[in-house]
Amino acid sequence: MKQDFLVEIGTEELPPKSLKTLMSAFTLGIEAGLNKAKLQHAAIRGYATPRRLAVLVSALDPQQADIETERLGPAVAAAFDSDGAPTPPALGFAKGCGLSVEELEQTDTDKGPRLVFRRVEEGLATEALLPDIVSKALKDLPIARRMRWGASRIEFVRPVHWIVMLFGKNVVPGSIMGLESGRTTRGHRFHSNTEVSIPAPADYASTLRQASVIADFVERRSLIEDGINELARGADGHAVIDADLLDEVTALNEWPVPLMGRFDEHFLEVPAEALISSMKEHQKYFHVVDGSDQLLPLFITVANIDSRDPAKVVAGNEKVIRPRLSDAAFFFKTDKNTSLEQRCEMLKNVVFQAKLGSVHDKSQRVAALAEHLAPTTGADPKLAHRAAILSKADLVTEMVQEFADLQGTMGRYYAQHDGEDEAVAAALYEQYLPRFAGDKVASSSVGATLAIADRLDTLVGIFGIKQPPTGSKDPFALRRASLAVLRTLVEQGIDLDLKLALDKALSLHDKLSLSPEETSEQVLTYMLERFRSWYEEDKIRPEVFFAVMAKSPTRPLDIHRRVQAVNDFSQLPEARNLASANKRVSNILSKQDSEVSTTVDASLLQEPAEKALAEQLAQLSDTLKPLIVDKDYSQILQSLAQLQQPVDDFFDQVMVMADDLALRQNRLAILSQLRELFLEVADVSLLASTK
Repeated sequence: MKQDFLVEIGTEELPPKSLKTLMSAFTLGIEAGLNKAKLQHAAIRGYATPRRLAVLVSALDPQQADIETERLGPAVAAAFDSDGAPTPPALGFAKGCGLSVEELEQTDTDKGPRLVFRRVEEGLATEALLPDIVSKALKDLPIARRMRWGASRIEFVRPVHWIVMLFGKNVVPGSIMGLESGRTTRGHRFHSNTEVSIPAPADYASTLRQASVIADFVERRSLIEDGINELARGADGHAVIDADLLDEVTALNEWPVPLMGRFDEHFLEVPAEALISSMKEHQKYFHVVDGSDQLLPLFITVANIDSRDPAKVVAGNEKVIRPRLSDAAFFFKTDKNTSLEQRCEMLKNVVFQAKLGSVHDKSQRVAALAEHLAPTTGADPKLAHRAAILSKADLVTEMVQEFADLQGTMGRYYAQHDGEDEAVAAALYEQYLPRFAGDKVASSSVGATLAIADRLDTLVGIFGIKQPPTGSKDPFALRRASLAVLRTLVEQGIDLDLKLALDKALSLHDKLSLSPEETSEQVLTYMLERFRSWYEEDKIRPEVFFAVMAKSPTRPLDIHRRVQAVNDFSQLPEARNLASANKRVSNILSKQDSEVSTTVDASLLQEPAEKALAEQLAQLSDTLKPLIVDKDYSQILQSLAQLQQPVDDFFDQVMVMADDLALRQNRLAILSQLRELFLEVADVSLLASTK
């Protein structure tokens, strides 16, 4: 009879930022173990609170199904001699099965009757398998640092204090993490600090709820979110709920009670980002804004108790946040006494990378590069240079040293206070965009220039000292930097030659281990390869990307436009035949001993099909000239799609490799013309392998 299974691991407070991941991994681990043991079950659900990880499996098989195995032996005709005595093949087969020949059975097959050995392996009881399944699931959890406790050598993310394992209403006997399993869990640390007995797996959540514990992570998260929003609405505001913070707060509470507090309005003179960072990072508070998204002097905290006097809890939180905000206000006031320009000298004492010098050195290189790139990016060269010089000065401010996530943000505020050009101030913030996947890129020309120059300097520097990223290590986030540069160039329509930009960036370094040529090649290849993952996410086949890259382009914006055009072309009904034709043409031309001319002699045209193709190629050559100048790749390929039938007819009706040398060379010239027109966009022959 199928029964529910429950396992709960009771611990000391688990790391809140990891709790959701641990819950999911534990659930998947239990599921994988059951599947490997071929134990059928219905729904499987994970639970997690600060002091427990649990999994509930519904309708689990009571034991494994019996496994019947069958092993065929020699044909009956070959198994016995004329006297009916077993032959060596029969004796050997029987011995291998651990039986005598007489104990073997016979079965009919499509090749006649054969000896057969059949065995039924009885399935094991589920109860006997569960301890090992649970132990393996726990062992495989993604725990960065395991710890030991007491005299035991057992390791886990936190000390384990109890184990619950129930199959139906019965305890599954076993030792997990050095503890014997039972049915006793623990209630809320303050509201119900007693042992609680679980009658049956299905009663798990309801039993804990009676002990002031909401075991369901998703339910707890929803309750917190609803409570926060309700409090904010009651104050005529809107709560800003960061998803990661919400998960972390959910992981900190077993019986969550959202409460609203206030802070002194004079703190609003401090940049809102600094106040929010202080509330969020140090206190795990949610902030509240008005209808204009302006910060209100309110915060929402989530208590892990349902206090008889909530006002005291609120007062305690208000008391705690006040010195935090006072620190932020003090930092802001103090920082403004020293300009960003004055702070630049301090960057000489801040190491960027041991072999690449200080942050001051980096700023000087980036400034020169930004000024060089400005004409291409559309930025004012002087403003780009100025922004780069000041770009890292806020790293040595009190505010950023306390709140590292405010780098760039505070740079903008301090630049505005110093009276810097608004374009420079904006660029100090935008240099870090995009900060994460899906984030916006720098929108201003100076900001985009600085964002690109800063990352290119890092890329060539780290590659140049022979420390490129590996499969598992990317300490300077070069993958993210590469994609940020590509996105900025593409989304802002900046037609930058990446190879030339890298060469300029390299010319500003003087302590690299690799040669500039080798470094430039490695970085260019690495960066453009990041396009592949970009296009994979957009469901663009790799062949499309390879078709474009066959031309060895170095302008990311141009590459992107070509890829989009080739992808659209690949969807056309004519694309398959034209891709195959281009592949055939490529093969023919590659076998020629010398370079094939693209000049066609009309007097040598004989067959109707070659005349038609040559005529259409001539017409298209004239039509496509302005499109090629304008780089209208989509329209170029749309026009070339008209060649499908003439090209098919040509290959069906014309002997390219004619015996007459002049005729052969003229026909090769037609094919060379055809190939050159397509190569204005990409090598579409590489699409021939697509389905």
